[in-house]
Amino acid sequence: MTTGLIPGGQPPEPRPTDGLPHPRSRPDDRVAQHVDDRPRSSVITARAAASFEPVGRSVATARAFVRDTLQGWGFADVVDDAVVLTSELVTNAVVHAGTHADLLCLRSDDGVRIEVSDRYPEREVPLQGSPVTMGSPDREGGRGLQLCAALAGHWGVDYTPTHKTVWFRLDLPERPVGTRAAGPALPAHLLPLADARVRVAVVQIDRTGAISAWNEDAEELFGYPADQVVGKPLTDLAAWPHTPGTGTGIAEALQLSRWEGSYGIRCADGRVTPVYASHLRVRDTDGEPSTVCLLVRDHERAVLQTPSRVPSSDTSSQGDQNTDPFEVFIGSPAPDDLDGLLQRTVERARDMLDGDSAFLLLATDDETELEVRASTGLPSARQRFARVPVEAGPGRYGSARMPAVHEDLLAVPGAVPLLNGTGMRAVVTVPLKVEGRLTGSLGVAAEAPGRYSNEEALRLQFAADRIALAVESARLGELERLRRGSLSFLVEASDLLAGTLDRDQTLALMAQMTVPTLATWCAVYTIADQASEPDLSYVLHEDEELIDGIKSLLSKIAPPDPVPTPGARVWAAPGEAAHDAALRSSMRSLGLSGGSAHRTSSGIGPTLATASAVGGETVVLPLVARNRVIGMLTLGKPTDEHFRQEILELAEDLSRRAALALDNARLYSERTAISQALQRSLLPPELPEVEGVEVEVIYRAAGEGNEVGGDFYDLFPISDGAYGFAIGDVCGTGPNAAAVTGLARHALRLLAREGLSGPAVLERLNSAILDEGARSRFLTLLYGEMRPQEDGSAELKVVCAGHPLPLRLRQDGTVEPAAEPQPLLGVMEDLELYEETVTLDPGDVLLCVTDGVTERREGTRMLGDDGLADVLTTCTGLTAGAVAARVMRAVERFASDAPSDDMAILAMRVA
Repeated sequence: MTTGLIPGGQPPEPRPTDGLPHPRSRPDDRVAQHVDDRPRSSVITARAAASFEPVGRSVATARAFVRDTLQGWGFADVVDDAVVLTSELVTNAVVHAGTHADLLCLRSDDGVRIEVSDRYPEREVPLQGSPVTMGSPDREGGRGLQLCAALAGHWGVDYTPTHKTVWFRLDLPERPVGTRAAGPALPAHLLPLADARVRVAVVQIDRTGAISAWNEDAEELFGYPADQVVGKPLTDLAAWPHTPGTGTGIAEALQLSRWEGSYGIRCADGRVTPVYASHLRVRDTDGEPSTVCLLVRDHERAVLQTPSRVPSSDTSSQGDQNTDPFEVFIGSPAPDDLDGLLQRTVERARDMLDGDSAFLLLATDDETELEVRASTGLPSARQRFARVPVEAGPGRYGSARMPAVHEDLLAVPGAVPLLNGTGMRAVVTVPLKVEGRLTGSLGVAAEAPGRYSNEEALRLQFAADRIALAVESARLGELERLRRGSLSFLVEASDLLAGTLDRDQTLALMAQMTVPTLATWCAVYTIADQASEPDLSYVLHEDEELIDGIKSLLSKIAPPDPVPTPGARVWAAPGEAAHDAALRSSMRSLGLSGGSAHRTSSGIGPTLATASAVGGETVVLPLVARNRVIGMLTLGKPTDEHFRQEILELAEDLSRRAALALDNARLYSERTAISQALQRSLLPPELPEVEGVEVEVIYRAAGEGNEVGGDFYDLFPISDGAYGFAIGDVCGTGPNAAAVTGLARHALRLLAREGLSGPAVLERLNSAILDEGARSRFLTLLYGEMRPQEDGSAELKVVCAGHPLPLRLRQDGTVEPAAEPQPLLGVMEDLELYEETVTLDPGDVLLCVTDGVTERREGTRMLGDDGLADVLTTCTGLTAGAVAARVMRAVERFASDAPSDDMAILAMRVA
């Protein structure tokens, strides 16, 4: 079926001014004169069109289309006649003629005109006044025109080469101005229950979904002044009964021309108030669309709810042999999502038995529990996704597999756990079964006892049998979509968790992936070791203003036990603590605890908001990695809300992945801390002050910080007035390189303080390195001794064993090597080394670097010794610190990539 609705629109084809189609040919012109003989200049104010397939179900769909269209136009007085005539004419087209049926509804000020066209123009159509007899009412064809003649004020037939159109017009009866519909007078005790003053909140939503108007009744109902909510999205306040990824969301509902239904509004005190809403899409004089929302408390829904439109007159249509019992109960078109179907089901069931509330539960896959999925007339936000056992256990649902009638629940407390504390007394429940398997339970309840008998149970069971297969099919479709979405969610989660080895970032990712997709808030506890208590490491809520309150609340209660058992388990402590805190805060605000109400009233808001935020179901999932509990993932819902089983299963899968990622981050952090501690031990804790000489060192370790580098430096006193300095590079990284680095640095200090010369020190160090055997590494080393002189200069004796040559910068800007290359250490046993003497004049600079500086690369280019010398040339007159900093900047800017090797720079300047 395809439909179109154009308010205030005109028919697209040219029409004569009398509002009637001009026939191409007619069997008898006298008939036309008899059918409609008065001129009319009615203006078409709206039109609705639909096309129906040539199948039996189209007849019921066409009836519902006409009924809904005319009800929406306010033409309730002619709805029944229009439905009967439409049913007959569409039956003729799709059943008897076997063609598509095109249906057009035209609204004018004084009536409605309906046209039904089929694509069988050559079929003989009996006409009133024709010599052809109309025949018996039991005849298969022709009865539609008899009904038109009997019920319609005007009717006719229009032919084209491809279509035949039968039309009829129903005039509105005379009625008082402003009267649209009326009901019978009722005794006072049968009237709907409402508060002393009924408040109707009027909320206008602009095209972006933001609130643009908020009346005084809305302030009274929900506690927000207008200036706090205007401009905010309605989604910030609406507790929409909708599962992510399935069903119609609030954004879609606001785009519909009309919508009625139930949802919740989060009030200023943090609680959710169930409301019944009527939405109307309008546009202003500039064409700007917006949605007007009328809201009342859910128990006052009679103020806004459109009366139930059960097609009772459909049974009088003798020509429809294809009425679908499912559509008779649900209506047409049926919702295409599970949430919409279940909500429509409970509302129709409640109206059918004239109940005060209704509910529907779906069975879990193993049929051991029932899960609340839809309700009306009950605090649905509190009960949604609550689970009760079917057969045994506390709070079991004892009558789920068979129809049951309870005349008074006070006599059988706990028979229907969902209704505990709701004030409902009488209830009738029936099972939903598919092929003998329990798939759910449907119930209707009333506040008065003794309302239902076996007769109502049979009626409700008949309806349940009609919808059970459709509900199960929609449920399986939702599960399939949810599972596909779950796989996509887990793949994305795995990628994000694998992309970091930082513990804090892993904790943040865990929380951000669960909120708000899986839960309203979450908290992550970590356990350092088996002897440690769980530590509250991270808290997140979808409303950032509530994070501190939840963190404070959780810090005051004992953490959950680190039980390694897989699966989610309920943790009641946060909800109980929040309730107690809110109660104490409320008592203090009323001055019932001896304190000043004025002093404590400022804190009642956050306390109540926190209590509402954690007042729903809270579950704990263990974080188990490598057979050890390393923490707990806690998920929570706001006041009285519950988790659905599929969400808990998805959370369990996520917790396993998150636990491994968190443990990997922990191991990486421990390894990094060990490596950094070892690296620090291989470098001098601090440099001594040398009189008359400025010394500056810059050290940059390459990599991610979890490997020990092979570069090192040292500056230490040897004797009075003499200092030893060294800068070296051990081949490779890791523990073996660190062993040689530690050996070299400490051996240099010991041997130099024994009074040995520079060559002797390096020769003994070379022997010590070779003694390491397979663990040995070759070592490049620049070692020297420095003695400041009385004339302000400094005398240096240096040995350069395979290391990049030190560079000397004179005051005139010239740069030259300060030593000659000699063999490196750790390769040959017999070394012949010698030392060279260099005198640094005041203002001269000696620059010593490791090969990470000179071998800095950008593609095929390398900085090299010449490039380093060019940089040093620009450092004339700078301090030692400035020289080292300029060299480091030049090395970093030489290439865009991060350095791949450790770098050490030692600069000494004679002052």
